[in-house]
Amino acid sequence: MLPISQAPQELPVPDADALEHSRRVAAHLQEAIRAAGGALPFTRYMELALYAPGLGYYSAGARKFGAAGDFVTAPELSPLFSRCVARQCAEVLKTLDGGSILELGAGSGVMAADVLLELKQLDRLPKEYLILEVSADLKARQQECLAAKVPELLPRVRWLDSLPERFVGVMLGNEVLDALPVARFRKGSRGYEEYGVIEKGEGFAWTLREPSRELAAALTELDKTLKAPLAHGYASEICTVLPALFQSFAASLKRGAILFLDYGYPRAAFYHPERRMGTLMCHYRQRAHGDPFLYPGLQDITAHVDFSAVAEAGTAAGPELAGYTTQAHFLLALGISEEAMASLQAAQQVKLLTLPDEMGERFKVIGFSKGLELALGGFALRDLAHTL
Repeated sequence: MLPISQAPQELPVPDADALEHSRRVAAHLQEAIRAAGGALPFTRYMELALYAPGLGYYSAGARKFGAAGDFVTAPELSPLFSRCVARQCAEVLKTLDGGSILELGAGSGVMAADVLLELKQLDRLPKEYLILEVSADLKARQQECLAAKVPELLPRVRWLDSLPERFVGVMLGNEVLDALPVARFRKGSRGYEEYGVIEKGEGFAWTLREPSRELAAALTELDKTLKAPLAHGYASEICTVLPALFQSFAASLKRGAILFLDYGYPRAAFYHPERRMGTLMCHYRQRAHGDPFLYPGLQDITAHVDFSAVAEAGTAAGPELAGYTTQAHFLLALGISEEAMASLQAAQQVKLLTLPDEMGERFKVIGFSKGLELALGGFALRDLAHTL
């Protein structure tokens, strides 16, 4: 058992209202722990901390995106990012002779607005711009953003509570996969152990136990794909919901493409011997730290993406792998370097999005296609699918 860690002094202290909300979230989590018999699998803890209706980080009203929030995403950094994404969408929509766009978890709504603006400029507007959003608070913020930036295109936008039955077009997910709940595990002397969460005082602490049947099966499959066994004491994460998630995407998508943009690695790098403590990370007020028990409901909890697992889940569900590359190569293939000539500000934004020590190499793009006779242009400059 590992002790609960205290709030690092360099993190800002929430105000009284925020702390009260966090106490309500903690009480909800403690109730779930008791109902589960005293320990909750970390994957369930993460799910509740992020998505519990009216309480979880993505379900409640705290500001999350942008300089005033907990983290900044590429669409908030620069509209150039979304303009390049729009060009990839336009390529697919042209081939389909129409179709729609479905954004999965649209965040602040700024990417949706900028994609629509660029598609209007390209004379390639989608039939509809659909947004699948689980948070009522974020839905309201997205509506506000779109009404302010593209009021004339707002009638083309529709919010969904579930995937459509028959979708033709492009499914988009920017920094969605890293927010999926993950199981956390450790390689012990007698095999794999699963991290659970228990109560400790008014907070929480880690505990170790036998892995669930689902996690044990996933780890058995993982072992088959690794070049060498993980060392004793190695701890990391695995996302067990990917296969079911991509089955649902494949069932919905009749023709078109799926694009995910996120930070992560191929499996060989994800489970590299030097990454022996995993990739779990939390974000609070522009600071990153490693304590998922701090201020529940007020901070984001994420893990890097195993893109090999994403590729396996996607192709097993039916769609073809259309490409995998770095964010830099994706954006460069779609013409972002030409934008740098517009102004000094644009040049600085291009650097942030493409330089290796900024977002260019840390973030990746993976694409799938179904019933689409088209090589996606975003992967034309450098396709790294062979590394998966």
